[in-house]
Amino acid sequence: MDQYANPTAQAVDNVLIYIFGFSLLLLLGITVVTIIFVVKYRRSKYPEPTSDNDGNIWLETIWTVLPVMIVMTMFWYGWTNYVGLREVPAGALEIKATARMWSWQFEYPDGRKTSKLYVPVNTPIKVSLHSVDVLHNFFVPAFRIKRDTVPGMENYVWFQAPEEGSYDIFCAEYCGVGHADMITTVEAMSQEAYADWSKPLEPSGDPRGLIVLNEQGCTGCHSLDGSDNIGPSLFELAGQTRKLIRDGQPVEVAIDENYLKIAIREPELEVVAGYDPIMPPYDEGTISAEDLQAVVDYLLGKVVAATTAPDADQLLEENGCLGCHSSDGSEGIAPTFKGIGQRDVTIERDGKELTIKVDAEYLRRALLEPEADMVKGYAPMMPAADYLSPEQIDVIIEHLLKQ
Repeated sequence: MDQYANPTAQAVDNVLIYIFGFSLLLLLGITVVTIIFVVKYRRSKYPEPTSDNDGNIWLETIWTVLPVMIVMTMFWYGWTNYVGLREVPAGALEIKATARMWSWQFEYPDGRKTSKLYVPVNTPIKVSLHSVDVLHNFFVPAFRIKRDTVPGMENYVWFQAPEEGSYDIFCAEYCGVGHADMITTVEAMSQEAYADWSKPLEPSGDPRGLIVLNEQGCTGCHSLDGSDNIGPSLFELAGQTRKLIRDGQPVEVAIDENYLKIAIREPELEVVAGYDPIMPPYDEGTISAEDLQAVVDYLLGKVVAATTAPDADQLLEENGCLGCHSSDGSEGIAPTFKGIGQRDVTIERDGKELTIKVDAEYLRRALLEPEADMVKGYAPMMPAADYLSPEQIDVIIEHLLKQ
């Protein structure tokens, strides 16, 4: 790899070599002088002091000033290179990285999402770091970049891939039992290959409003099928009313376009009775006016989802399922998907062990109520997939039964 085309690695390596070089030089110098003094001025040769000097101003000045200068140059060199690691070059391609237990998801400017980070070579890349659950750490050894990914705090790193290839990405912060398997790669491509890869995708069958709800994580708190969740359900809102707490007083209002826009932009103004005021506001920097209107139209039933079925492999990848479940039969922190539709499993249900055939009913229960049927030998850590639509659940089940 060309070091000079890899600016982040060059910055870190140069500082390391500088500090290590001076440390090695001082170690050797002090060791040699110590050995000379031990041999030359040993007690058997000079049992009594031969000099009454109690100091040397020049020697004391040198061994005080010189180390201070060395340490200050180390600080200056380290600081200037650190600043370079935090100053993103103009025109950098920005990609959002979302960490979760235990997988990475990368979102590109056009909205496409992947589990591997695809980048063009010789182009500055800014990776915006986010976490949806616990503390993770984004670490790419080849580029010497390592940064915490903290829930509720936006962080970033940048790098530039000097040549085509695959470079490992690790989570360098212990984040649970699947920490060691939270591995993916940077896939560096030629400019031409990346341009071809990043061509606009065929439009999905979902309306824009539903896409925005999923992208913003709204379905993590609000169900789309009428079931209870952390927030009120978004199922068939048109014509309904809501009981709100307004200025400390309970009121009942009709759900219309104006109400929904206020509830999204300024949710703290009118909290639905019986729910905690925990929803964050979504300003225009988060949801544009066009996307807000698309969401409102979708919630009020002015648009409906197209009949195009979602892709099962894409759903499994985008939702981090492949971070715990392998698809090639290898052992992991969760049962493999390979052959799952043709085997029996031993589960723990209501404190009893049962061996059952894997069928659609079992898979649906495993997706929506994973704590109810725990596969023997595996930890109870899978989150419920109730943020997926019924259609998406059906597609995943059909796909898994064919494995």
